Amino acid sequence: MAAARWAVLLALAIGLPAHAAARQVTVEPSAGQVKRFEKIEFVLAAATVGENPYDPAEIDLALEFTAPSGKKFTVPAFYFQPYERREMRQGGRKAEWLYPVGPAVWKVRFAPAEVGKYTGVAHLADRAGAAASAPVTFESVASAAKGFVRVSAKDPRYLEFDDGTPYFAVGQNVAFVKDSYDTVEMIRRLGESGANFARVWACGQDWAMAIEARKSAWGRSWGWKPPFAPMPDGDGSPAAKQCVKLSGDAGARATIQPCYAVALKPNTKYRFSCAVRAEGGAAVALDLAGPRTIEAKPAWTPFALEFTAGADQWWLGQPTFRLTAAGTAYLKDFSLKEAAGGPELLWEADANRPVLGVYNQTDCFMLDKVLEAAEQAGVRLELTMFTRDLYMSRLSKETADEYAAAIADAKRLVRYYVARWGCSTHVAMWEYFNEMDPGKPTNRFYAELGDYLGQIDPYRHLRSTSTWSSPSKDYRHPKLDTADLHYYMRPADKELFKDAAAAVQARWKAMQPHVQGRPLVFAEFGLADDKWGLSPETGRDKDYTFLHNALWTSALSGFASTVCPWWWEDIHKKDMYHHYRPVAAYVADIPFTTAKLQESSATCDKGMRAIGLQAGDRAYVWIQDPAATWWRIAVEGAVPAEVKGAALAVEGLKSGPYTVQWWDTRKGKVVKQDAAKASGGPLKLAVPAFSRDIACKIVAGG
Repeated sequence: MAAARWAVLLALAIGLPAHAAARQVTVEPSAGQVKRFEKIEFVLAAATVGENPYDPAEIDLALEFTAPSGKKFTVPAFYFQPYERREMRQGGRKAEWLYPVGPAVWKVRFAPAEVGKYTGVAHLADRAGAAASAPVTFESVASAAKGFVRVSAKDPRYLEFDDGTPYFAVGQNVAFVKDSYDTVEMIRRLGESGANFARVWACGQDWAMAIEARKSAWGRSWGWKPPFAPMPDGDGSPAAKQCVKLSGDAGARATIQPCYAVALKPNTKYRFSCAVRAEGGAAVALDLAGPRTIEAKPAWTPFALEFTAGADQWWLGQPTFRLTAAGTAYLKDFSLKEAAGGPELLWEADANRPVLGVYNQTDCFMLDKVLEAAEQAGVRLELTMFTRDLYMSRLSKETADEYAAAIADAKRLVRYYVARWGCSTHVAMWEYFNEMDPGKPTNRFYAELGDYLGQIDPYRHLRSTSTWSSPSKDYRHPKLDTADLHYYMRPADKELFKDAAAAVQARWKAMQPHVQGRPLVFAEFGLADDKWGLSPETGRDKDYTFLHNALWTSALSGFASTVCPWWWEDIHKKDMYHHYRPVAAYVADIPFTTAKLQESSATCDKGMRAIGLQAGDRAYVWIQDPAATWWRIAVEGAVPAEVKGAALAVEGLKSGPYTVQWWDTRKGKVVKQDAAKASGGPLKLAVPAFSRDIACKIVAGG
């Protein structure tokens, strides 16, 4: 204790804050043992000195690990605010209640890739200097986990896990996370239905979850006109701080309207505070827990109000300032906390909160819950990271200062992603942007970011991005691992709009000259109108025949994923998850990464369509009646007849015996098994009677 007091006195003597004096760093692991590829968490305690906990230039806190093999690597720590979470009602509607509890802490999350004893030492570098912890140890034990998703070393057109098992992505988008309970339920349903993939945005600006974005109580991105003005006593420079300006006649108003309704705890006392300055005889009142008159003077005057939430009051509402006498009033330093102290509840009201480089802890906690749901459901996520409109305009000229600043901002953000969510094997890939402008000179951006991730991401996650037209130059970028395709069937596509199988095949063929042997992920797909909205025809396609046909076509064309439909809320409302299980069951044992699959030579008579993949000793074929398109069935009212007596011919198979399985594509089950023999020519098979479509697997062996 005496040493600690002397340390405080020394810190004060050299001009550092008292809390910076105790330079011990302590590390508390969540367990002494963890399974390989599973998460272990560490809480780091240190008296850090700096203003922005998200900027490693100010506070750099990390754990350096030594693996059983002797390999050393560093995992950054991240700033973490705990929350209490409930599913509530607000104004008669379901709402997610998120309430910060307790102080924020520093954490490290890690997933060991080796079995054996690990040692970790925490290192801190900040404005007060450097410090380190005593070593901490834990043991990693064997597990059945498959590991992280990789580009296959055997066939780079496909994906696989660390253990070499093929990973073929079957799933959809659940992009906008507005209520994590809803998204968690969708991911649960995906996993329950056999799907293993979902694309999630963490970049939804102020309409959905966004880790880095403007979320303001004073306006929205789609009509950004906040009541901001320079401080009346400021220096007038562009960098000067801003405040809220309320001006006009009596009755003029300024209302605090956060993107997220502010959660309260019933029967709890709160303290609301701000500072007010009035000019021209203005008088101000506040409507919060009843009307309150504010003493407004020509100089900044603090104002504080204590109130107690009601017995059933879980939400703050919208505090409103109004002029009771004409003039101008300025408002700043808004705060709402429990009267006894605690985290800030009204952070969205800060007119000077940086848009870049400060990360939304509420949304970070929501992403924690979404990722936990994916882990439980067996679903891997493509996480879209950057809010495009905060970066796009700055990526117009590679040599410009603002371009370099965008790279610096991006590096800080990806560091936080790696620190907080990187340890999860259910993060399949980082996606930088959703639909970046393909004309922007982004090569330098992706190159520098790729190099940086190579340094700080010990898990080596795949890196992806997308542009608003496909293909793009990014398909060939050496620091990107996948090619991402977005495509919507629209009336402008004419006949392809009416035939999902033909449309998906056309996309596959159009992409081939650009992909150059990397995995092609069909990350967005749907039935749209010509303005890219949900097609009204979707309502006529009662059982999503368009999706059924697109799933089977994409699974057997050479993509690394099925089509991933966009309108997740429509899928959820209509309960269309049943389309995933049959195709997931069918592809489960296809050796995508080892069989050297190519486009199948299969043909089927009676006018049937045959789409598939094959190698010398196997073939996987989907057979479809061209009369069974969504347009023919849903719009024209056709009822496809049962197809009898069709014959399938497959050329190029080596001679010998084969086992043939015939699959019901809606039940995902084998309905018939045959024996066949190839003798140098085409293998000819009698197709069982079917309606609409059927699939088969032809594999060498009795």
